[in-house]
Amino acid sequence: MIYFFSDVHLGFNSPDIERQKENMLFGFLDEISKDAEKIVIVGDFFDYWFDWKRTIPKDYYRTLAKIDELVSKNIEIEYLIGNHDFGHYRFFKEKFGITPIENDIERVYYNKKFYISHGDGKSYNDAGYRFIKRILRNKFNQGVYRLLHPDLSIWLASRSSKESRGWTGGKNYGENDGMRDFAFSKIDEGFDYVIMGHRHKFEYLPHNNGIYINLGDWLALKPHYAKFDGEQLQLLELNLENEEK
Repeated sequence: MIYFFSDVHLGFNSPDIERQKENMLFGFLDEISKDAEKIVIVGDFFDYWFDWKRTIPKDYYRTLAKIDELVSKNIEIEYLIGNHDFGHYRFFKEKFGITPIENDIERVYYNKKFYISHGDGKSYNDAGYRFIKRILRNKFNQGVYRLLHPDLSIWLASRSSKESRGWTGGKNYGENDGMRDFAFSKIDEGFDYVIMGHRHKFEYLPHNNGIYINLGDWLALKPHYAKFDGEQLQLLELNLENEEK
């Protein structure tokens, strides 16, 4: 079984809500680890992330321990970074053997073609973001940022991330949704499934001979996820009492 989820935004909410979100995430990961051969995180797992040679954000230690547990069970994890958790350096690769992926990916699972993308920069009104993205993802700029004390760096990253979320949360994508059109164009190219996140609105849209899924988010503690059993791709609401509600 292959599972997909995105936009957990760990670290965004108040401490009480974050604790609930973490517990929900851990319950979800425990449940799917029973039959998962692969887990694909489709961006913005963390609301902010920066690591250094010897320092990582301490707020995520429980989540990092859970990832280590999954890896120890030989579950393959692919992690696409989003527009919030792009500050990865060495930690995930060195400790978990997971190389955060900066770009869209194409995969074939059980003879089905998947196009997987966080989705940032795909909307028609994302021109400004696409420019900023080149600056933020620049390795030299990230190296300069790492010269700041981690306490200051993490505070700045957290603050700017929350302000960015406030702006994008009220963003009007318009009737002509560039993400949707992009997904449909990929299906027209021959992909069976296109999976994205970023928009914080779950969608399941058949198109010609394919399906576009947007995974939504975890911010309101009503998350969705996708699973593929080799024959069918489903978008499901997380309900730990009845997984396929």
